Amino acid sequence: MQNLSAEQIAGRIDHTLLKPDATSVQVETLCKEALENRFCAVCVNPVHVMQVHRLLKGSGVKTCSVIGFPLGAVTTGQKVSETLSVLDAGAEEVDMVLNNGAFKAGDNKTVRADIARVAEACHAAGAILKVILETGLLTAEEKRCACHLCIDAKADFVKTSSGFGFGGATVEDISLLSDAVKEAGLGVKASGGVRDYAAACAMIEAGATRIGTSSGIGIVAEARAAE
Repeated sequence: MQNLSAEQIAGRIDHTLLKPDATSVQVETLCKEALENRFCAVCVNPVHVMQVHRLLKGSGVKTCSVIGFPLGAVTTGQKVSETLSVLDAGAEEVDMVLNNGAFKAGDNKTVRADIARVAEACHAAGAILKVILETGLLTAEEKRCACHLCIDAKADFVKTSSGFGFGGATVEDISLLSDAVKEAGLGVKASGGVRDYAAACAMIEAGATRIGTSSGIGIVAEARAAE
């Protein structure tokens, strides 16, 4: 397995705090940690976006928020409205949850349109869209199909999971997603259960271009110890 430096690992991490009881003090600490370690982004719930944007402004560390989270079971209009709200508050990246109910029902038209409308809103503001597939709910064939819908709808990333109980990232899934989207040039975000340096390196080696984790501090500390 390829060993990556602390700097290389940090530059791929979305430093994440999505707990429902997260406080503004905890969010402030999250941002300080991201600045100190030069993480790629800070990912928070919409209510914290304005604070994160203010604390990170001009630093190069991006502000990221989640949409339709964690179930994805809201209307497209609600997802678009929520997206516009976080973009207005300063979000530069948006992680939206796939409508898995429609997807499981075979309603690909609805799923594609759901993603496309959020992608359009993001791109109009110069932001990027990551789509959370919730891979723990999907077969291999469904994962590939979901990737193709994301490509068609002009998403920028596919992401494994919300981290809220449906199974996390696996090396096998990252490899599958990476293979499905590589020709289209989409990124792949490993999220859910990536808690140590070895796991992060394994995900990156399998094709992950971003790591979503609340364990970024420990991962970078392990990477520094290994240098």
